[in-house]
Amino acid sequence: MVARNQNLVAITWGASVKFSIIQFFVSLILAVFFVAAVYMAREYVTFSMIPVMVDVTFSGSSHSECNLFSGKWVFDNKSYPLYKEKECKFMSDQLACNKFGREDLSYRYWRWQPNQCDLPRFNATRLLEELRNKRMVFVGDSLNRGQWVSMVCLLDSSILDPKMKLLNNTGSNLIIYKALGYNASIEFYWEPLLVESNSDDPVNHKLPERIVRTQSIEKHARVWTDADILVFNSYLWWKQPHIKVLWGSFKDENGIYKEVENVRSYEMAFKTWSDWLEIHVDRAKTRLFFISMSPVHENAEEWGGSNGQNCYGETELIKKEGYTGNKTDPNMMRIVENTIDELKTRGLKVEFINITQLSEYRKEGHPSIYRKQWGALSEEQLSNPSSYSDCIHWCLPGVPDVWNEIMYAYIFQM
Repeated sequence: MVARNQNLVAITWGASVKFSIIQFFVSLILAVFFVAAVYMAREYVTFSMIPVMVDVTFSGSSHSECNLFSGKWVFDNKSYPLYKEKECKFMSDQLACNKFGREDLSYRYWRWQPNQCDLPRFNATRLLEELRNKRMVFVGDSLNRGQWVSMVCLLDSSILDPKMKLLNNTGSNLIIYKALGYNASIEFYWEPLLVESNSDDPVNHKLPERIVRTQSIEKHARVWTDADILVFNSYLWWKQPHIKVLWGSFKDENGIYKEVENVRSYEMAFKTWSDWLEIHVDRAKTRLFFISMSPVHENAEEWGGSNGQNCYGETELIKKEGYTGNKTDPNMMRIVENTIDELKTRGLKVEFINITQLSEYRKEGHPSIYRKQWGALSEEQLSNPSSYSDCIHWCLPGVPDVWNEIMYAYIFQM
């Protein structure tokens, strides 16, 4: 009987061993299939996710650091766009690409995905509550105006009663959108060089030469200094080899003019800007943001395209990691960063919203010929689109919405 039991145990043990071996090989095969599937999925997703690396960190309310500018573009036609072009009554014809004939609308559906966290979903009602009885002013050039239009469209989508909103555009430097139910004012002030210049007229600023008074800012600053949130930009208007600097007033015949290298004149202007902020801004009241340079896509050869072509006809993102266009000037960006760092040592915080690298990949996001600025393009112009394409500004809904989503995250600190 004992021998029989021993044989039974041996048979049972042998079967268990065989079963364990079979389990091992089955698990191994499944693991191999899983790894292969992950690898293949990664290779597939690469075409929908364009990586970006920028060395800027953000500390949210959870005290965990997340670099909002290091991430990837993800195609998302379920959650985006955040508003509809036709439904935004305050849309600019310069940015309304679908209205002026653009049929490929994929530029509307890209979502920015940081590597280490998620951007909070833009909640227009929450931001309007934050802006109740406050002024938010965008100060800068037409790219900053585009971001302002984006912000207005984002907020306006939550205000259904047309009597509870209005736009005041008198043709001056200041345009005001009012959300009446919140007594909130979202404004844009035309100041393309931050300091006083001969390009201060919001309409008639196409002049044969650019002249700036790098030590004069009060004419502009007295309009926006008391705002609760200030959003600045200034870059593109400085992109010429030399700027003529004026010591004296435009009315003074004895004023001194001197051609100054653009980076040096840019630095002079930012010294004036930072000194004004330090002295006049109420630290307990006003939050300050600076939007980094917006890239242009005027030369297709830079991303492997044809000679003489630009952003016209582009429908895909640039996939080369770390791509930077030739007109993106790191020296000028460094001046902004150094100025902001210096202000911090003086007790004034300016949030630097670094949209440059993540926007570099969006060559398909510009209006090209699908826009109206001062007037519709002629047939002659339309027949040669590469010569008349706008590869500077951005279609809306589109890239500037992401800039505002990032700024929204800063306002609420995640």
